[in-house]
Amino acid sequence: MAAQRKYPEELRERAVKMLFEVREREGKGRGELARIARQLDVHPEALRSWAQQAEIDGGQRPGTTSGDRQRLTELEREVRELRRANEILKAASAYFARELCATRRRVDRVEVGDLHHRVVAAAW
Repeated sequence: MAAQRKYPEELRERAVKMLFEVREREGKGRGELARIARQLDVHPEALRSWAQQAEIDGGQRPGTTSGDRQRLTELEREVRELRRANEILKAASAYFARELCATRRRVDRVEVGDLHHRVVAAAW
């Protein structure tokens, strides 16, 4: 289950859009990020990371896109589940192999015992 986010998605999108519009109008400086963060009552580092991720998703900056990150998370979860299933299957196969081996030993002992009785009976 995904963790609950502190800021709604609409606020994130609006904040990033505002930041990009201000940067386009006024140029990239340091003050616009802090000013917009203060206006929207969000932490400046949160806004900075949202803007970086938006640039990555837009292809303007190298990095892992949101879609790729989500797909990686799903694949990692699937790998964990499959590894767990493999461990269960290995344990089950080992258990049944031991049971089968023990059953064969009991059958072999009975047959050997029967042969011994037959040989002893024939000698009498």
